[in-house]
Parts: sequence; structure tokens; C-alpha cells
Amino acid sequence: MTYVPYHQPGTITMLAGPCSIEDAEQMEQVASTLATLGLHWIRGGAFKPRTSPYSFQGLGEEGLRLIAESGRRHNLRTLTEVMDTAHIDLVLSYVDALQIGTRNMANFELLKSVSAATATRHAPVLFKRGMAATIDEWLSAAEYLTQGGNPNVMLCERGLRTFETATRFTLDIAAVPVIHKRSLLPICVDVSHPAGQVDLIPSLAKAAIAAGCDSLMIEVHPNPQQAKSDGPQQLTLDAFAALLDELRVIAAAIGKTIV
Repeated sequence: MTYVPYHQPGTITMLAGPCSIEDAEQMEQVASTLATLGLHWIRGGAFKPRTSPYSFQGLGEEGLRLIAESGRRHNLRTLTEVMDTAHIDLVLSYVDALQIGTRNMANFELLKSVSAATATRHAPVLFKRGMAATIDEWLSAAEYLTQGGNPNVMLCERGLRTFETATRFTLDIAAVPVIHKRSLLPICVDVSHPAGQVDLIPSLAKAAIAAGCDSLMIEVHPNPQQAKSDGPQQLTLDAFAALLDELRVIAAAIGKTIV
């Protein structure tokens, strides 16, 4: 079966979208902006793993329907997180790619089930590093995903939990060249979660490109102040567009384009 990988040589794949899928208007605004900017992916959470059980947990299948519709309308490929083995087929019936979040990096039954479900269709899988995982542990866990025969896996560095409190997490930018040295899998850098605040995102994104990342994940929202989750780390659509212009200049300097 022919598959389309997350990225092509010489490109940096931008994975942008809201933390949580909230309603049709939100997704339409985001998808329209991303398409206008010449990007090819939209991401958003339908099932949300939250630290507090009282926080917004996502819209579930309704969220999947909304991101699928916005993706089709604007010719964007779609990415969302899968949290439970019981949801894998449901999620795959709506979106193009699966994300496995940091809390599930060592959920080996989920990894094996995703591996089996994507073995023949080669659906892309974005695999986030656990917030306290070593690179060795992360790479070993990734083999649960590739063992079934799906090579279309991208690792995602999203920051570690350390003693530092000035940022939400500590971005391990060195993970990018280490992964390139030790693995054939491409690597994405989620700059929103380690930043935790929008004013830090531009610097982290520029550093990730300079370090050689294959993909960037940035959270965007039409009105972050009204977001149901992680508002402080989501860029407005205008701010994202302005940052993308800057990032494209840096990418061009190292012979890459952002798509």
C-alpha cells in the first residue's frame, strides 16, 4: 500500500491547530487560515487527557467529525490523539493520522494495538516522548509501533518535567540531533507545551528549525483567552501567520521549506 509520509526531504511539516476541538466555527476559522497560508495539516484534540478530572475532556466523536469536515473542506490532512485501544478504529475512520501523547508513551498495549491497526494502511503516527522518559526509553517504545510493519512513525519532542519552573516543561532541543544520529525516524518538536506561554514560542520554534527538526507543532486558536484548554500557550491566527513568515526565512537559510 502506498503511503504519504509526514514529511518529504527538504521540508518541515507544520502541524498547527487548537489544543482542543471546541466547535465548528473555531475549526472553520483555523482550517481556513492554515489553507490560506499554504499549509497541509490541521491538528486538534477530540479526546483530551487532562491532569484534572474537572477540566474539559474534549468533544469525543463530535470533535472527530468537526476536524474531518474542516479538513475535507480545505484540503488539509488531519491529526488527533488516540487515548484508548477501544477508540482506535473510530478515530481512524475520521482522521488521517494518530497522535500518541506523552502520558501514553509507555502504554504498550495501546502501542501494540495502534501498530496492528496501521500495519497495512500505514497511517501516520506521531509519537510523543514521555515527560520523564530518556531517549533510549522513547526509541525502544517506538519499536512497538513499527514492529507491525508501519514505517510511517514520527517522534515528537515536547519537553521534559524538570526542576525548572520558568517554563511549563524543559525543551530538550538536543533530542533533535540525537534522534537523527540514532534513528531513521523523523522528529517533530512541539514548542507549545514546553513554552506554556506564547511569548516564548517564537524563540523555541526558531531553535527547533536551526537544530534540524523535520516538523513543528504549534497550537493556534481564534480566541485563546476563551479557549477551553491551554489558552496561555496558543497563538492567535494573526500571530501564527506573522511567526510563520519568520520561520520560513530561517528554514530557507538552511535549504528547507515549511509546508
